[in-house]
Amino acid sequence: MLDADFSRLPDPGPEVFTAPLQRPAHVGEDWLEPQQHAYSSAENAIWDELFARQMEVLPGRAASAFLAGLDKLDLGRGGVPDFGRLSEELGALTGWSVVPVPMLIPDHVFFWHLANRRFPAGNFIRTRETFDYIQEPDVFHDVFGHVPMLTDPTYADYMQEYGRAGWKAMRYNRLKALGALYWYTVEFGLILESEGLRAYGAGILSGPTEAVYCLEAQSPNRIMLNVDRVMRTDYVIDDLQPTYFVIESFQELYHDTVERDFDRLYRSLAPGFTYANTAVIDIDDVLHRGTQEYLLRGGRGSGARPV
Repeated sequence: MLDADFSRLPDPGPEVFTAPLQRPAHVGEDWLEPQQHAYSSAENAIWDELFARQMEVLPGRAASAFLAGLDKLDLGRGGVPDFGRLSEELGALTGWSVVPVPMLIPDHVFFWHLANRRFPAGNFIRTRETFDYIQEPDVFHDVFGHVPMLTDPTYADYMQEYGRAGWKAMRYNRLKALGALYWYTVEFGLILESEGLRAYGAGILSGPTEAVYCLEAQSPNRIMLNVDRVMRTDYVIDDLQPTYFVIESFQELYHDTVERDFDRLYRSLAPGFTYANTAVIDIDDVLHRGTQEYLLRGGRGSGARPV
């Protein structure tokens, strides 16, 4: 394990490439809001409608651990969940809490919160105008999409270890590679359960189109997860994914990442990505080789059907 003091916020230093985010004046270096936003009745109604829409498509498509987490936390009791209550219930299950942040936060701050079993959640909710798609993660994406999975003990431990891994990625200036691992597991991961493929990634679970597309469409690749390969693979942040990576269990995910020699891996990685997000390479264990029709027709910007 990396020798690091996870009780203190790390300093990435000027040599580490990070997104240039401007910290709002009202938050400190931890980027935490003083308190959770007081949501209006209209904003709470947006949560309720988003929740109801997802629950029409997720049964039979969402991972069993996610659906169990929804039940344990009762996220559909009405309106945006109170973070204090949520943290108390989640803390009793796996020791995690949910903390409000104003926007996307810097990588090193995000890692630090995860390393201390705190999940940063956007302190705002999308509007009617952005009801179907919002690029910056809001409270619905963060709490509905991510938090139920944190009720699973193995997955919860994986998330903490991922946060701790950020220290090492910063030391080698490989945050982009570690970000690809997060993207293809935590945000857009699939798991092979006894009943078939299911989604556990929050980016899938918080949107109705991708929840169907990732499992049933012919366009995307579905490939068994290989950590080294994934960390060399580019990803798209503003459209449906051309490729999804599949795990067999959360125990496998934990073992293949936490017990990986990342020092050696980071030394071998190129500064940029090696593989395109559509690539199928000779080492891949391919469950489905996609047609890439959706992407080839222009994706979201062209109005292409997600087939």
